[in-house]
Amino acid sequence: MSEVCGECGTGRDTDDPATALSWSREREPGDDGPGRLLCPACVRAHTRDIEARLPPAWWS
Repeated sequence: MSEVCGECGTGRDTDDPATALSWSREREPGDDGPGRLLCPACVRAHTRDIEARLPPAWWS
């Protein structure tokens, strides 16, 4: 099974649990859904945006 980055579409192999440590999941406040998965490259590229709680539409 594979999960996909919500920003760039990079896949993560869920059969390798070690990769889960470098991926991030973000959710909007009050959102009870699964949120959006982000790969390590997108987390690094958008750390400032994530920390500032800017909406994903701002990241582009």
